[in-house]
Amino acid sequence: MLNEYLQVLKSEWLILAIIFILLFIKVGSKEWKNESLLYFINFLLLINLIAGFINNLPGSLFNGMYLSNDLIFLQKNILNLGVYLISLIAYPWLKEHKHLLEFYILMLSTLLGMFFMISSGNLLIFYLGLELSTIPLAALANFDLEKRKSSEAAMKLIISSAFSSAILLFGISLLYGVTGSLFFYEIAPAIHSNTLNTLIFILILAGFSFKISVVPFHLWTADVYEGAPVPVTAYLSVISKSAILFIFMTVLYSVFRNMETQWYFMIFLLSVFTILIGNLFAIRQNNLKRFLAFSSIAQVGFILLGLSGSSKIGMASVIYFLVIYLFSNLAAFGVVGLVSATTGKESIEDFKGFYKTNPFLSWVLAIALFSLAGVPPTAGFFGKFFLIMAGAERGNYVWIIFAALNMIISFYYYLRIVKAIFMDQNNSPIPAIKTPPLPKLAMVICLIGTISVGFLSWVYEYIFSFCNF
Repeated sequence: MLNEYLQVLKSEWLILAIIFILLFIKVGSKEWKNESLLYFINFLLLINLIAGFINNLPGSLFNGMYLSNDLIFLQKNILNLGVYLISLIAYPWLKEHKHLLEFYILMLSTLLGMFFMISSGNLLIFYLGLELSTIPLAALANFDLEKRKSSEAAMKLIISSAFSSAILLFGISLLYGVTGSLFFYEIAPAIHSNTLNTLIFILILAGFSFKISVVPFHLWTADVYEGAPVPVTAYLSVISKSAILFIFMTVLYSVFRNMETQWYFMIFLLSVFTILIGNLFAIRQNNLKRFLAFSSIAQVGFILLGLSGSSKIGMASVIYFLVIYLFSNLAAFGVVGLVSATTGKESIEDFKGFYKTNPFLSWVLAIALFSLAGVPPTAGFFGKFFLIMAGAERGNYVWIIFAALNMIISFYYYLRIVKAIFMDQNNSPIPAIKTPPLPKLAMVICLIGTISVGFLSWVYEYIFSFCNF
């Protein structure tokens, strides 16, 4: 029995173990140098990542409140990979930071909450996991303690999160009132199309939409992304968003499966506005972090298109795209973070002539942007192709054409940055930056993933084999 608890909860136990190790180091008498700590913590995170693929035991605990299966283990391993890469990318910023251990304790606490949220088979566990994954993020957003923008970002994030959580909790309370149960498997058969259930779904959808920056619930995103430190922005953009989308698929495809006709129309409208607004506002941005914020909003619109497929193909295409998005986005944030930590520059104008002084970083950023735009032969093209094919199952070809046209629009603002890097002249370009080994390793991994995942058909097939609902 004890062995079963340890194996089924393996992912959570590993994260807890790392948190306690860091706490012991924090309260210990010995002072560690930041560089030594960073190498040690990254070693622990690498062990955690490798262990996530070994000896996984699917099961159900606490009378079905906690669930674990091969798909859930895969989703947790994707998040583990993202956290490991973000930790490598954060090296130039953290090596001079006096609160290094606190950063990792907070980040791993949010990850622990995400794991419980993804494994939830009960609305109470889901909500507790959601709050555990959200509250420490506000502290992380305020981790540049000397910068006013960082404090503003934290305030906007906590207010937006509180508002979205209140809406979500109101929907959950109504759902419990209607069905008399908090368990997903008991709620699903009791939910049918009527006015009250439609209202419940709208409230829950609004709560999720805040978390993943769906228009019109996106207004906090750009300000928080700009004010937060770059590694935290990367975490919000990739890890937090992926975790919410993983549980959102479960809620959509299982709990509300009997309301598919209603939620398809809502997802359709949200996707159209999200893609359009994300693209139009991305064109106007000059700060790279704000630019990547609106880029991520537009990407969510495409993810909603894949979700609308409501099938095994739809689920597989979303997870496959999130893997590609992880590599592409973290490659871009890796370059932006290194430049920001070294020179303090984050404007697109500052990157003019960047290739002359930093050819390696220029190619990393360019390939990442090509992938985010969906330019072949990068993996981003294949990711968006599978999302569009999943959405095409419903036969809504107007939506498909609209999404394809917006992909063409997105080429403009992504290639605008590439043009600035390789073609524009700058009398005082960013000087040559020495890339430390850990960030360089992260960028190389991201580059390999961005280029190769699209051609490795077994990656999609591997994900597809786990997708059942």
